[in-house]
Amino acid sequence: MLTWEEFEKTEMRVGTITEANDFPEAHKPAYQLTIDFGAEIGIRKSSAQITKRYTKEVLVGRQIVAVVNFPKKQIGKFMSECLVLGAVGEEGDVILLAPDFKVENGLRIG
Repeated sequence: MLTWEEFEKTEMRVGTITEANDFPEAHKPAYQLTIDFGAEIGIRKSSAQITKRYTKEVLVGRQIVAVVNFPKKQIGKFMSECLVLGAVGEEGDVILLAPDFKVENGLRIG
């Protein structure tokens, strides 16, 4: 079990996807995402295995929730700078976590 203090260290923020590109070098089908987290955090990149449910066109402009204070992770030649959150269903089907209404980029989830 986590303590409340441990949980509070996880920095989940709302961001808007500004760019979605194919990631052909990934082992499993994925997109390379560019996400705007507002002035305080800025632009971050992430890789997400969400190709079963989402097209690149649907993703651009969509707000999502991501963890922004994990260490960067090298995925092939791509550097992932945050972890996009989603509910993982059967066979790796991912449904992105997102606010119900448009909010300011960078707002903290808590």
